[in-house]
Amino acid sequence: MKALILVGGFGTRLRPLTLSKPKPLVEFCNLSIVMHQIEALVAVGVTEVVLAVGYNPKAMLDALKEAEKKYGIKVVCSQERTPLGTAGPLALAREILAGDGSSDPFFVFNSDVTCSYPLEKMLAFHKAHGKEGTIMVTKVDEPSKYGVVVSDADGKIREFVEKPKIFVGNNINAGLYLFNPSILDRIEVRPMSIEKEVFPAMAGEGELFAMELEGHWMDIGQPRDYLTGMCLHLDSLSKKPDAGLAKGPSFAGNVLIHPTATVGEGCLIGPDVVIGPVCIIEDGVRLSRTTLMEGVVVRSHSWVRGSIIGWQSTVGRWCRIEGLAVLGEDVNVQDELYINGGIVLPHKTIKMNISEPGTIVM
Repeated sequence: MKALILVGGFGTRLRPLTLSKPKPLVEFCNLSIVMHQIEALVAVGVTEVVLAVGYNPKAMLDALKEAEKKYGIKVVCSQERTPLGTAGPLALAREILAGDGSSDPFFVFNSDVTCSYPLEKMLAFHKAHGKEGTIMVTKVDEPSKYGVVVSDADGKIREFVEKPKIFVGNNINAGLYLFNPSILDRIEVRPMSIEKEVFPAMAGEGELFAMELEGHWMDIGQPRDYLTGMCLHLDSLSKKPDAGLAKGPSFAGNVLIHPTATVGEGCLIGPDVVIGPVCIIEDGVRLSRTTLMEGVVVRSHSWVRGSIIGWQSTVGRWCRIEGLAVLGEDVNVQDELYINGGIVLPHKTIKMNISEPGTIVM
């Protein structure tokens, strides 16, 4: 089986992290976003993954050489010279996805998505209904903010309603698809929206079904949702006996800490914290609802909540960072400073408080 992952965007919503790495390579719970997806695909028998990229394919391929060796799969890039939307990349990769004449269905993922990946059930559901396409859908509390997928009890999609004013359902597109190769006959190599141009036609012909996602789901393409997705993922790990979450007096709630990281005395870490490789947490540090990327140093008696600290950054002693602050790569926060929701671009030294949320340090 094959799969295509849509990674064509520039990751602007996740800056400043994506100023250092393409968004799919940004770590999420100590594994790059795209590697979470590849692991799920490999588990259901996918042997070739196509990355539909918009720029810098070499960086993606170089980073995923290890995945090819580890899982015995093939990873290739299909590069868009001009943006092709959410459908055009499938037509561009036609020869890879279906050039061998295979009738096997293939997966398509949006790269921003994290979820429980019930792909075996999705594959069984797709084969059972026997039609051209399956969309994974997920329930939301406020469907008026989204495009709602309206389907029958058996999953056959009747219509798509954009931001409904009255309640028609609360299932939305989760960004995970399974298609027969015949869908490629519907798509041209030009900018096309799969949601607006392809799906309505398929639904009108009775060729598109929806399967409700069990478990957690989040689009993690911006910092606030990234942290929400982190919490959901940690909660899902907590239900597994071999999840490897940290235990002991220094940890509260769900905490994922890389084995190469070190934590000092008198710390309280958690709930909902991810600590990356070779991080150093000195004595008396308090962390909650926070991700520390690889190589971060948090000096003694600092307090970080609801924030993302980028690679190789240093937080000085007696600092307080909160309010969805995002520090890019190699940021140095000097001692005794307060950062409230600041966005700091890579390779900066912070010498003054940032008290106004949304302040960007360039």
